[in-house]
Amino acid sequence: MKIYNTLTGKKEEFVPLDGNRVNMYACGITVSGDAHIGHAYQALIYDIIRKYLEKSGYDVTYARNYTDVDDKIIARSHETGIPALQYANMMIERIDGLMRRFEVDDPDIWLKASQNIGNIVDFVEKLIDSGHAYATERGDVYFAVESFGRYGALSGRKLEDAYESVRIENEDNKRNPLDFALWKSAKEGEVYWESPWGKGRPGWHIECSAMNRAAFGEQIDIHGGGRDLIFPHHENEIAQSEALTGKRFAKYWIHNGLIKVNGQKMSKSLGNSILLEDLLEKYSPDTIKYALLQTNYRGDVNVTDNLFPDADKHMYGFYKILAEVDSSGLSADCGNDDIEAAFNRAMDDDFNAAKALADLFAIFKLMKTKLAAGDASAACDARQVRETYGLLGLFKAEPQKFIAAYEAKNADAQNAIPKEVTELVSARAEAKKNKDWARADELRAQITALGYAVKDTKDGAIIQKL
Repeated sequence: MKIYNTLTGKKEEFVPLDGNRVNMYACGITVSGDAHIGHAYQALIYDIIRKYLEKSGYDVTYARNYTDVDDKIIARSHETGIPALQYANMMIERIDGLMRRFEVDDPDIWLKASQNIGNIVDFVEKLIDSGHAYATERGDVYFAVESFGRYGALSGRKLEDAYESVRIENEDNKRNPLDFALWKSAKEGEVYWESPWGKGRPGWHIECSAMNRAAFGEQIDIHGGGRDLIFPHHENEIAQSEALTGKRFAKYWIHNGLIKVNGQKMSKSLGNSILLEDLLEKYSPDTIKYALLQTNYRGDVNVTDNLFPDADKHMYGFYKILAEVDSSGLSADCGNDDIEAAFNRAMDDDFNAAKALADLFAIFKLMKTKLAAGDASAACDARQVRETYGLLGLFKAEPQKFIAAYEAKNADAQNAIPKEVTELVSARAEAKKNKDWARADELRAQITALGYAVKDTKDGAIIQKL
């Protein structure tokens, strides 16, 4: 099994630190708002990695955190009038419910910053004692970046380059603009804990390092997170952890790509965030997972208008064939080693679920051919697909239920399309037939202006609401 390691910039043979045991940690959600598709994607990726490692025979302990102490959470507390920790717990309960609807399993260990204040204070005290951190008169504590010679190894940044992009915090109190907060003195009305430096709360970066140390000790096998965390968050984790222990913090650093919407980075400021709850109202967990996993986990997922409708259509086609197998009466007391072996080859190559998904088209095409010929091995293939691809969270629904829901949803959508739009689509089809491409483009623009998209397929035009 090979894993791409961000730290070395190459795929490496996976060899755990301690025999068959694997300690794995992934940065979770800062619970200042509702879970969006990016949160769901990241949770899905590390759930799959954990499960495939277990399938491969490793004894995995998977920890994940909720950041429940943070500037954004405090801001939301002030906006809502709900105490910060109460607000965070409320959001955690809400997000947990959504992730279960999305059918992503819990980690083995849940970690929260608010439950690790003692571990965080101890960590910071040791960094001060060793000369890697310093306290200010105001009661803030900073990590002295220049005290750690390997700073920048993960992101490939030199110190002078890092000055250009790091967020400057409380600059007046810092010896160096790159130094980052380990402990923040409390402002009026903020949640706080007592510490040797006065009332305050932990900085973001120290939370993950301290929680890792509490859960696993000084070293872990795998540390994961989104690519946007490489710098400064994960770079800072390495600095403070390795400054404390003198040991390599994580052997393998894994980073998933980001979610983009029509080519733009998804963000609240751009108003293009896609909430998980809204997505689950429209699509099954199967469809959402299939859509997201078509891209290799290290690449960015570009959510276009057609991504989820197309994924839904593909899953519908797969479930139609599974339903035919189920109703054929063919015996399914068997499997297909070729399907399993091809899946394992893909996943052994840096968890390449995208390659495994691409194989499904040939698998189902052959399954349909076998069905037509009355070949009993079609049932063996169907059983193996359910068992093997279940690791990705696919094919867990009853086929007839998925089919019925898909057909009802699409019938409702078709009936809801205004007559004006359907007439424009018909006129466009006629223009295309006459090879009047300028007119066809003009009509497409009118359809888009009315809030609909038209997609040409071999079966005719499909109309979708934007």
